[in-house]
Amino acid sequence: MKGLFKTAVAAAVIAGVAAQPHIHGHRHLHAKKDSPIAKRNTVVVTEVVEGPTVVEYVFEDGSKVDPSKAAKGIEEGSFLVVGSSTPTFTPPPPVASTSIVSLDHGGQFFEKSTTSAAPTTSSTPPPEPTTSAPPPPPPEEKKGPTGLDAEFPSGKIKCDNVPTEYGPIEIPWTGTNGWTTLAQFGGWIKGVAIDNIKSPITGTCSPGMMCSYACPVGYQKTQWPEEQGATGQSVGGLWCNDDGFLELTRPSHKTLCERGAGGVYVRNELSGSAAVCRTDYPGNEAMVIPIATSPGGTYELTNPDSSTYYKWKGMPTTAQYYVNNLDVSVEEACRWDSPKFPKSAGNWAPVNIGVGKSEAGETYISIFPNTPTTTAVLDFDIEITGDISGTCWLKSGTYSGNNGCTVGMKPGATATIVFKNSS
Repeated sequence: MKGLFKTAVAAAVIAGVAAQPHIHGHRHLHAKKDSPIAKRNTVVVTEVVEGPTVVEYVFEDGSKVDPSKAAKGIEEGSFLVVGSSTPTFTPPPPVASTSIVSLDHGGQFFEKSTTSAAPTTSSTPPPEPTTSAPPPPPPEEKKGPTGLDAEFPSGKIKCDNVPTEYGPIEIPWTGTNGWTTLAQFGGWIKGVAIDNIKSPITGTCSPGMMCSYACPVGYQKTQWPEEQGATGQSVGGLWCNDDGFLELTRPSHKTLCERGAGGVYVRNELSGSAAVCRTDYPGNEAMVIPIATSPGGTYELTNPDSSTYYKWKGMPTTAQYYVNNLDVSVEEACRWDSPKFPKSAGNWAPVNIGVGKSEAGETYISIFPNTPTTTAVLDFDIEITGDISGTCWLKSGTYSGNNGCTVGMKPGATATIVFKNSS
C-alpha cells in the first residue's frame, strides 16, 4: 500500500536537532511495528527561516503530492486522515552546519487499498518520543486494622481469639488459646469491686470473663477496668460481654498496646540465648510475657510510666521481669511451672529485674535474687551500664549491693542491662 504523509511544520526548522522542540501541542501517534504508518523519510535542512506555516503532502517514498491532488483524493475518499497538528514557532539557536533531520509528522494520510493483504515490506519503527513520566498514582487508602496503631472497635470483635490484628501477640503455651489471663466472675458492674474471681487455666475467652493479653517487645497492654478485686486482686484486659464480643475496659485508650517511658534495654553478650519474662500485671501475675534474647541482640525493656500506668489501691506500680538461665527456651521459662526445669525456671527463675519511671520523672532499675521463692543461681553475669547513678552488677552469684542493687536514670538518658558470660 502506498502511503501519503501530511506534514504541518513551521517554516522555521531547527537544523541539526533530531526532535523539533519548537513544535508544540500536537499528538504523537504511533503505529504497530508491521504497519506502513511506521515508515518515515528524512530531509536535509540547511537554513532557518521564520515565516508562515507550510503544509506539504508526500508519499512514503518521499515524492511530493500536489495539494490539489491530495485535496481531491480526500474528497473522493481515496485518502484517509489519521492525524493533525497545530505547530507554533520559537526562534531557534544559530546553526553551524548542515544536518539531517527526521521530521516528526504530526498528521498522516494513507491511500486506500483495494486489497486487504498485508504489505510485503517491513521497516524499523521510529523511536518513541521522549515524554515526562506521569505522576505516580496516590497511595491506596489502607483499610482494616493496621496493628499497634489501629484503634480497637469495642463491641465488634468476637472473644474467642486474641485480636492480634490490633497489636497484641498470642502466647501459645498458656493453655488459654493465646490469652495470658482469664478472670471469670460473671458480671462487671461499673463502680462495684470485683468479687468471686475464678482463673481458668484452660479454654478461651468467653462471656463473663476479663481476658488479658500480651504485647510485643517494648510495648505493654493499655486495658484494665477501674473496678479491681475486692480483696486486692489485680484485674486487667478486655471484657467479653454477654453477646460474646470484646469491649474496651479503658475507653480513653483506643489502642490495645502502648510504649512505656523508654530508655531501658537488654543486650545479650552471651554465647547462647537468655529468656526474660514479664509478669502479666494487672492480671494473675504469671511471668508469661516473653523476650527471647539472642547473642549480639539488643531489646527494649518496657519501662512503665508510673504517672499514667496501672495503680494498685491508688499506688503507682512498676514492671517485674524474671531472668532465666542460659539457653532455657521462652516456652520453658515464661510460664509458672517449667516441667523441664521445675526448680530454676518460670516462677523459680534465679533473678528478677524491676523497672519503672517514678512520678517524679526518674527511672529506677533493680536486679535482685528471686528469694525466698528459689535458691537457684544464675549461670551468667549481669551489669547495668549507661547514663546511670551508681553501679549495679551480678557476678558469679554475688551482687554489687546487699541482696541486690538499684540505679537511677534521669529523663532522656539510656541504660542497658548487659548479660555477660561469667568471668
